[in-house]
Amino acid sequence: MRRLMAAGADEFVVNLHHFPEQIEEFLRANGNFGAKVSFSYEREKPLETGGGLKHAAPLLDGPEPFFVHNADVYTEMDLRAMYKAHLGNGALATLAVMDRPTTRKFLFDNEGRLRGWRGKEETRWAHKPCKADALAFSGVHVVSPAIFPKLTEEGVFSMTDAYLRLAKIGERIRPFRADGTYWADIGTPEKLASLEARVARTGLKLD
Repeated sequence: MRRLMAAGADEFVVNLHHFPEQIEEFLRANGNFGAKVSFSYEREKPLETGGGLKHAAPLLDGPEPFFVHNADVYTEMDLRAMYKAHLGNGALATLAVMDRPTTRKFLFDNEGRLRGWRGKEETRWAHKPCKADALAFSGVHVVSPAIFPKLTEEGVFSMTDAYLRLAKIGERIRPFRADGTYWADIGTPEKLASLEARVARTGLKLD
């Protein structure tokens, strides 16, 4: 939240499912870090990023593009530069990507258009196969609110599926290259402890 606020964000929508009361109490105890915070409750089951985003749409009804930031990743990429790039590229969504080892990668052509997705056992193309850069997603998007009426998927769904479908019908899904910046998966206690040690050593980099 502090890094997003340093990039200009002043309102947050937090998706809640697992131990929601603990997250709410943590934010209250910290004065919401000085920001306006709303909660989107996924009470019955997690809806994945796509379903969660669509469920939270009534809370994201402003005219300006917004960040979607996974809570289990940490990155020191330039969020302000990413937002500026999105405003200038005319995209429906801009995805933070980088060249790093992973079994799942988005495929972008040399004009920065989303062409497909490659997993461990399959490659899915939004268009006919072509020469493309295979780039790892960093868990950060900038999304224009115009996406909501275009999300025809229902229930639990991945934004990867939605992005590939939207790219197939001509919508602009663009990359923001964040190569060389620090990025970490913090989805386990051990990985989180490693990050906490790094922040204690180097400080939280806000810009």
